Amino acid sequence: MASDLEFLDLLAREAAPVEFEQPLLAARSAGAPASELADLERIKLRALRVRALLERRRRREEELSALYDTAGDLAGLRGLDAVLRAIVHRARTLINADVSYLTLNDPERGDTYMRITDGSVAASFQSLRLPPGAGLGGLVALTGTPYATANYAADPRFEHTTEIDGGVTDEGLVAILGVPLRLGASVIGVLFAANRTERPFAREEVALLVSLAAHAAVAIDAARLLTETQTALAELSAANEVIRAHSESVERAAAAHDRMTALVLRGGGVEDVAGDLVDVLDGALLVVDAQGRELATAKSGAELPTLDHGILAEAVAASRGQGRSVRRGELYVAAVVAGADNLGALVFHPAQPLADADQRTLERAAQITALLLLFRRTVAEAEGQVRGELLDDLISRPVRDPDALRSRARRIGVDLDAPHVVVVADDARSGPRQQATSWARGFAAARGGLAMTRDGRITLLVPGDDAGGIARSVAKEAGRALGRPVTAGAAGPTDGPADVGPAHREADQCVRALVALGRAGAGAGVAELGYVGLLLAQRHDVGGFLRDVLGPVLDYDRRRGTALVQTLDAYFAAAGSLARAAETLHVHVNTVSQRLDRIAQLLGVDWHDPDRSLDLRLALRLHRLRGSVDPDPQEEQ
Repeated sequence: MASDLEFLDLLAREAAPVEFEQPLLAARSAGAPASELADLERIKLRALRVRALLERRRRREEELSALYDTAGDLAGLRGLDAVLRAIVHRARTLINADVSYLTLNDPERGDTYMRITDGSVAASFQSLRLPPGAGLGGLVALTGTPYATANYAADPRFEHTTEIDGGVTDEGLVAILGVPLRLGASVIGVLFAANRTERPFAREEVALLVSLAAHAAVAIDAARLLTETQTALAELSAANEVIRAHSESVERAAAAHDRMTALVLRGGGVEDVAGDLVDVLDGALLVVDAQGRELATAKSGAELPTLDHGILAEAVAASRGQGRSVRRGELYVAAVVAGADNLGALVFHPAQPLADADQRTLERAAQITALLLLFRRTVAEAEGQVRGELLDDLISRPVRDPDALRSRARRIGVDLDAPHVVVVADDARSGPRQQATSWARGFAAARGGLAMTRDGRITLLVPGDDAGGIARSVAKEAGRALGRPVTAGAAGPTDGPADVGPAHREADQCVRALVALGRAGAGAGVAELGYVGLLLAQRHDVGGFLRDVLGPVLDYDRRRGTALVQTLDAYFAAAGSLARAAETLHVHVNTVSQRLDRIAQLLGVDWHDPDRSLDLRLALRLHRLRGSVDPDPQEEQ
């Protein structure tokens, strides 16, 4: 009885099998009879069977717990790699293997590759790929049947390859068990347990590994479904975003269309189009004409673009050719055209890239801009025609009814009684004059004047009293706009409608004189041509000529009682000899030199240059002919 209790104690403390021999050895040492020793042997065997049963149940509990934990991992699915690693690690632990690993089939390459390992130390083994049917794993993947071997290297059932055998040898594996990963009727991979010493695998171990493989297959399928679901959701989200963005852009396009239509109906301008566009599409807009000059700007949420005229010209040409807007870097360019007529372009720098519908809005704005520019051009041409007809009447016909002319001028904002300068410009080029006429009308309108083309020359009536300055401005700006030299002659200022015709004849003769004198491309007033201007002038203003040429010297003599004019006359008469001039004047040579220095201070150091000296000598001659009477500043000739 005491022995029975001893065996129960051993069972209770889960003693090792070798410890169950101790009661039997103790009885033999005590000289127990053979019948008692036989009873103890029977009791020992029963206790060992009980111990084995309890051990199997404990292992079964561990296996069930591992499967339960694996199911929990699948329920949480914290990541496919994490779940597969947990399964492979549990397989190694439960089967008490040295190494466990999992391979997956590659549908594209048609082989099986290593996916997860636990306990592996050889890099060559961890990167193995198994052809269909090759090795134990290739055979399991091909047939879908579990296979086990106590000694892989010596097992002839498997197709041995250099690569597989090399990897197995590097890892030091001997016994291998492999079971298929199944999804329905398909095998997607293999789960393995392996030892580095020879050992057989029990039926229970195979069943346990099959269960773990089933969980691994479920995890892989769940991850695949989750990935597909996430991908589908992402695609749906992206599609929804595209639809939303498209809907917003369509709504913006509709709003822009309504605003621009209303703008045209209420008589808006290009500036209004620019403002409305940046209200609808955040960004900065620059509107340019056919020459690249700025017409209007507007911005909201972006800075105005910096233009490279070469890139702009290429982009406008591309936009005209394609019939739609084009993109150049961050800029969108839409040509403003009417038929074959290039009117300019819209250059837009958006706060963010434009959708297709937004580009259509930009193109619609370009069309509206073309309509407004055409309308502006039509109005300008009609107004230019009216202004040109008034200037033609002032020049061509004797002024019989100045009040009627004044009334016509007032209706278009021109005051004929204010000082005006008449300019005649000639670019010495035959052919179509539309470009020159358009420029002249724009130049005159910007200054509140009149313009026309007459006898192949541009004629302008511009407010102001500086004939020479206005002529030079016309020559410079017209030359730049037309791309060729333009010569401009001017006369005036006028004092009423009756003065316009004579001033035009003087300006016309002035531009002819400039060309004859080799000064093509320059601008000058009649008064600036010296004695030539005196000859060209209709009224021959001798007093004005004397004031322009000799005025400072005459004023000095009158105020100081000096004889500078007399000295200058004597100097020219003596052909520039100071000694002969001093002899004529009965003064010392130093006195003549001092007087000439004073003259240089009054007239400038270049008074003795050939051109100026000719004007001075003519002025001195006219002064003598007038009886040495100083010109009256208010005198009318």
